[in-house]
Amino acid sequence: MSYCEYCKSPKAKQVHIDYHDDIYGYPVETDNDLFGRLILEINQAGLSWEIILNKKKYFALAFDGWDVVRIANYGDNDLDRLLNDASIIRNRRKIEATIHNAKEVLQIQSKFGSFKSWLDDNHPKTKDEWVVLFKTRFKFVGGEIINEFLMGTGYLPGAHDDICPVFEKIKGNNPKWMEI
Repeated sequence: MSYCEYCKSPKAKQVHIDYHDDIYGYPVETDNDLFGRLILEINQAGLSWEIILNKKKYFALAFDGWDVVRIANYGDNDLDRLLNDASIIRNRRKIEATIHNAKEVLQIQSKFGSFKSWLDDNHPKTKDEWVVLFKTRFKFVGGEIINEFLMGTGYLPGAHDDICPVFEKIKGNNPKWMEI
């Protein structure tokens, strides 16, 4: 069953429906929001997406509204704070990867102007090409994390079925969609 089909089913919880209808697959414009989506995907590894969706607002609070600069400058006190924050996923490897990845985004910004520009400059690529590219810079990113991050932000196809009403809506709002 596809995510689109699931979200139409009586079993679907509202948190999934809202994400499917209003967020998943839509282009993301700001570096902080892009980085926030990467944080969520990394934290989903090994867990259900529903857990992450239910904790999304707490992640945003814990990680300073996805502020890449602030996260890149986190120190030991921030690491301890996050490891003791029961409202998020308290996995040391994921938290350390997030801080490392924020530093990488800052390097990307200094060279390309923005994380989004770096993604746009590398678009289009296949999933496998993206995986190689991401693994040269980022930690705690594997094929599925990268695939979901890129599908969820409009860089790879597959977020929605062709017959899903959201598919047409996204297609109309994403000029780069046809390049995928």
